[in-house]
Amino acid sequence: MAMLPNPLPALATDPTGRALGLDLPPGRLVDATVDGPWHEPLLWCGDEPAAPGTWDRLLPARRAGGLHPLLIGGPSGPHEWELWPQRVSYPGDHDAEEVLAELWDSAAADGADADGDWPGLAPGSALVEDPDRLAAEAADALSAGAGGDVLKGARPALVRARRSADIPAVIGWSGPLGHEGDVARLCSVLRSWEDRFGIRVVGLSPGRLVLSVAAPPTRTADAEVLAAEHLAFCPDSVLRSPRPGLGPCARRLLGAPVWTFSWD
Repeated sequence: MAMLPNPLPALATDPTGRALGLDLPPGRLVDATVDGPWHEPLLWCGDEPAAPGTWDRLLPARRAGGLHPLLIGGPSGPHEWELWPQRVSYPGDHDAEEVLAELWDSAAADGADADGDWPGLAPGSALVEDPDRLAAEAADALSAGAGGDVLKGARPALVRARRSADIPAVIGWSGPLGHEGDVARLCSVLRSWEDRFGIRVVGLSPGRLVLSVAAPPTRTADAEVLAAEHLAFCPDSVLRSPRPGLGPCARRLLGAPVWTFSWD
């Protein structure tokens, strides 16, 4: 499916985004930071922290130009991160279950809590809430400090992408580099979670990914299978949490409206 022209370059001369029906606060366009400039800006990022309602005010940009809202966390702005879209493939070229099965085998080889064969994908949950509305609620709560310092004081951003799950690949995010060299492979998993659980990419920092979840698992058996996916996707989130292991992870996933992943 073809995409409309990227509206981000127009923000250089229309910084408030009025042509897109927006009223953006002061901010800046961010280009690739590794391997030289990209052929177009990767994202727009605000200069000041997001306020309650900021996410909702950015949503018209998605309808007008395919720009997805995002929260940017961490002490430094994305212009200081390692962003390399030149080194990233396309999420649609990868199969989520194949990626997870491969990462599961790697985790087992490294001595992680990945005993036995890959259990397959967890069944999806019934979607009864609007994922975009829940993403806005999660963004407001997280930017205000819910969940500790995960995204407290985060800045608003806009990224042009086909779908929310593709955001890390589009900007060439290098957060999981020590675990997976091509973030597009992980984005194929995010696409699958978007379809099965209604996730949205809400926030990124240099080594952290935060997702809102509209339809988390409600059955223990389903959560146990999903915990295996989380272990393959980001072993640190399962093995280095205050209560490590697949069992505690499964219990945390039951009804959880936000998933957070951190890579050291």
